Amino acid sequence: MSESVSGAESVTAAERAGGPPAGPGVDGAAEPAYDPAAPAPLGLARVPTGDAEVDARLERLADAGHLATDGHLEVYEDVHQGLRDALTALDARPGPPDPTRYPAGAPR
Repeated sequence: MSESVSGAESVTAAERAGGPPAGPGVDGAAEPAYDPAAPAPLGLARVPTGDAEVDARLERLADAGHLATDGHLEVYEDVHQGLRDALTALDARPGPPDPTRYPAGAPR
């Protein structure tokens, strides 16, 4: 007995997981199956913060999208350290004078 399979029933596990359909490619060769550990950009939009140093660090996160998951840690640690350095630099910058230290009219 021969049963026909409709197009909806012939979906592969790779296609259900969001990968490309398995089967012959353009040249007739079989395409590789979907690999969930393969690099895949997340496609998230990054909104500029206005701070060039912070924006450069956040842009570096895009590098993780081109790496296998075992390469993400190096990128995340680099970005984290850069953001910590940027925050530390903010503490080192002189801020506005403390108005309570020199009351109005007092000699400085």
